Amino acid sequence: MGNISVRSNMLVLEFRAQGLRCREQTKLVDTPANRKRMEKLLKVIEAEIMLNTFDFCKYFPNSKRAAKFIEIQERKQTASNYFNSTDAPTVKEFSVIWFNEKAIEWRQSHKESIEGILESHIIPAFGKMKISVIKKQDILTFRAALAKVQTRTKKTLSTSRINHIMTPLRMMLNEAADRYEFTTPWKNIKALKVPRTEVNPFSLNEVERLIKTAPEDFKPYYTVRFFTGLRTGEIDGLHWDKVDLDKKQIYIDQSLVKGVMTEAKTDGSNRVIQLTDRVVEALKIQMKMTKHLGPFVFCKKDGKPFNYQTISRVIWEPMLQRLKFKYRNPYQTRHTFATLLLAAGESPEWIAQQMGHSTTTMLFRVYSRYVPNLTRQDGSAFDRYIETQGENNA
Repeated sequence: MGNISVRSNMLVLEFRAQGLRCREQTKLVDTPANRKRMEKLLKVIEAEIMLNTFDFCKYFPNSKRAAKFIEIQERKQTASNYFNSTDAPTVKEFSVIWFNEKAIEWRQSHKESIEGILESHIIPAFGKMKISVIKKQDILTFRAALAKVQTRTKKTLSTSRINHIMTPLRMMLNEAADRYEFTTPWKNIKALKVPRTEVNPFSLNEVERLIKTAPEDFKPYYTVRFFTGLRTGEIDGLHWDKVDLDKKQIYIDQSLVKGVMTEAKTDGSNRVIQLTDRVVEALKIQMKMTKHLGPFVFCKKDGKPFNYQTISRVIWEPMLQRLKFKYRNPYQTRHTFATLLLAAGESPEWIAQQMGHSTTTMLFRVYSRYVPNLTRQDGSAFDRYIETQGENNA
């Protein structure tokens, strides 16, 4: 929104154009008539700025800022000529430029994920199009098509996965628009709303039955999974030099992702996990089985790390089927650990540290409904607190 001010009794026009703050002094004395005249001019200027037709030099040819606006206009024209030429880059061509520039910022697993999205989704849909001609409708049509894609299990893509696929497209379009001075089509396109994290933990009784039915050489593996809350990549990438049975601790600072050792998922994921006696015993049993094979705590007979997809299909799913349990993915072992700790009354701050969360926010947002003591709404806990004058826990 523009403004009219006064300097040395002369009217000054103030506005923003092309990202620049402009304060242009006129030769008009501050009188009601002149002010009214400048108000009309300011409205015209603001309208032209909004319509992207504003020519600064037409109004202020002698201004010190004129050269800057000429430079901006020339750059825009050069970019426009380039993108309208037959040599303008296609989405496929620009994706190579963009990927090579951004790859240095990413972890290996993320690079592979982006490469997969580009090759499987974005390039097939947009690869031959000039990146400057993509319209908002093209983006929305592409997203709608993703919602109909079926996975190998005949399920449609989740909203979270669709958002993940759309992210590289958004980043490329915005980068190209910024670099080559055209208007990005990614305006007012919001990410799809992602449902609350699906949490379907096992009860303690179910955990015991699962461990009991596990193959003998996998009992330690699932004991550790259920009673440490390790992510799949963390447990599959766990090395013996990160295990201290005397101190009853394991140190997490790395993860196995698609067969490649990487840094932990986030800075908060770097943590020391305190082990229960049961987990220590399980690791002692595991030590006899694999310590001599190499660095991995849990591995195949040749010392190579597990492939989590194979373990899930060959070990995990048959375990659930034998017990006639509804299918739940292996990540539910981590959710189970959190809910069991909360139900046992452990400190939320300590649980968050064990899980690798920087705050307790996720605990209460995701897991609280599974813990009666945290979701009680009848006031009984507060009544007992008052009756005992705070001497006992509710």
